Amino acid sequence: MRTYIIDGNNFSDLEGFYCEVDHIMTKGLDFKTGHNLNAFRDILYGGLGCHEPEEPFVIKWLHYEKSRADLGDSVMLAILDNIADHDNSGYDCKLEIHH
Repeated sequence: MRTYIIDGNNFSDLEGFYCEVDHIMTKGLDFKTGHNLNAFRDILYGGLGCHEPEEPFVIKWLHYEKSRADLGDSVMLAILDNIADHDNSGYDCKLEIHH
């Protein structure tokens, strides 16, 4: 199963999070992805160079507590809700949190 690693040490704000996601979950695009939750949902769906739609994958979030402190609880909840919604949509996306 494909694994993506989001490292909380690589960013300290929401824009940095979106850049991290672009870096690890997209490739070979001739356009820029949006840096918002809707675009994040599209990236989770797939077809943007790294995994195909309906392909199962794992997200390992390293230094999660740092991300939570940097981004705040409400932003983290919105991000986690998007990941959970993706998993519950019938597409297999698992989240592993590493503190």
